[in-house]
Amino acid sequence: MKRNAKVSTAVIRRLPRYYRHLSELQESGVVRISSSALGKSMGLTASQIRQDLFCFGGFGQQGYGYKVEMLKEEIGEILGISRGHTLVVLGTGNLGRAIIQNFRFSSNGFQLLAAFDINPAVVGTKIAGVSVYHADELEGFIAVHSVDVGLLTVPIAAAQWMGDRLANAGVKGIWNFTNCEITCPREDVVVESVHFSDSLLTLSYLISQREEPKEDNR
Repeated sequence: MKRNAKVSTAVIRRLPRYYRHLSELQESGVVRISSSALGKSMGLTASQIRQDLFCFGGFGQQGYGYKVEMLKEEIGEILGISRGHTLVVLGTGNLGRAIIQNFRFSSNGFQLLAAFDINPAVVGTKIAGVSVYHADELEGFIAVHSVDVGLLTVPIAAAQWMGDRLANAGVKGIWNFTNCEITCPREDVVVESVHFSDSLLTLSYLISQREEPKEDNR
């Protein structure tokens, strides 16, 4: 598979959207789709889609479109879905518990191995079939199970410390839901931070742009 070494972050951020949308198309029975139709359904231009996919090689034929299943598999391969990544969750409060119970890790190529907490009320129990261990056991567990990613839902005060522990224990990536930025002691560990406030404020901006200015009745 050909890949342009200089793929922009914007293109990479769109790949999961393509994969998710193609999955929905496949489930609805769509076999083939043109770049124009795909772009229209995703709010993108056909040119944008062709440019994005060209970064990773040619997937379709002019006048013929894309085979939905094939394109989905190709993008899934680019995203590493078939590599069998493993993940643990740190923090089983309301957010951590909700993610464990509701997020479809397996559909995104991840196996959720375990959760960790310090609350004696949850340590030793299971959440949706996932065993909860004490946080003191984290490094030992990672050493035995070769964990790829640590998902952080711990309180902000513990975020950096737990991030350091994950990185030093050998994970490849940290999925950070703590609503604060963390630095990583190792350059080879990737940190992906999710800020719900960013998404909400983006929505606020878009709503504000559509609202008509109030008339001045003076």
